[in-house]
Order: sequence, then structure tokens, then C-alpha cells
Amino acid sequence: MGNLGATEILLILLVIVLLFGGRKIPELMKGIGQGMKEFKKASRVEDDSDKMSAEPKKDEEKK
Repeated sequence: MGNLGATEILLILLVIVLLFGGRKIPELMKGIGQGMKEFKKASRVEDDSDKMSAEPKKDEEKK
């Protein structure tokens, strides 16, 4: 999978254009971008809540 050359990438892009059409591709990319943005936001919120929940435990252990 990691050995994709320029020809393979060009063929994949051509198939995508044929399947979705030129007008649908920007909408598709916008949807993918928004999904990635939401995923990153959610993972950041979880990381922050994990850090916050871990901090009081450390303080309790010192007592």
C-alpha cells in the first residue's frame, strides 16, 4: 500500500472524478475536512478531561 507511484495516484483520482463528478468533489472534501476537524476537537476534549481527572488523584496520593 505504501508503494503508490504517480501513475497509481493519477488513476485513483481519475476514478474518483468519474464516480462523483467534478461538482461533487468540493462538497465531498468539505465534508471530510469538517469530519476531521470534529474528530480532532473531540480527541482534544477527551485528552483535557483525562488530564483533569488524573490531577486530583495525584494530589490525594500525596496526602
